[in-house]
Amino acid sequence: MSVHGLGWLGVRTDRFGQTVALYRDVLGLEPFHADEASVRFRLGDGTELHVYGPADEDHRFFGTAPVVGLAVEDAAAARERLEAAGITLLTELERDGDAAWCHFEGADGNVYELISGAGGQA
Repeated sequence: MSVHGLGWLGVRTDRFGQTVALYRDVLGLEPFHADEASVRFRLGDGTELHVYGPADEDHRFFGTAPVVGLAVEDAAAARERLEAAGITLLTELERDGDAAWCHFEGADGNVYELISGAGGQA
């Protein structure tokens, strides 16, 4: 497994409006998706930055720390390697088109993601 870069960043926050305003109004990022639960931005290099608010049920396991997506060539193979090493896996491998991702708990107790394919920059 080789990590090629950072492919994604997710933030879950109770200060949803303020966090969205920081990225949109102060940093000048344009949302490509927005609803009551999340707002999603795309950076100049294609990396996605997602902000999840209290209405989002799917990402409660994130906690309050940012979740970094590590871009790998093959998320399924990388997940198998983590599993073999005894790493705590938090989600099954998910897919959307060419993209694949899953979440795991790092040794520091924080949540991380492996991502490959479209959006993963791998």
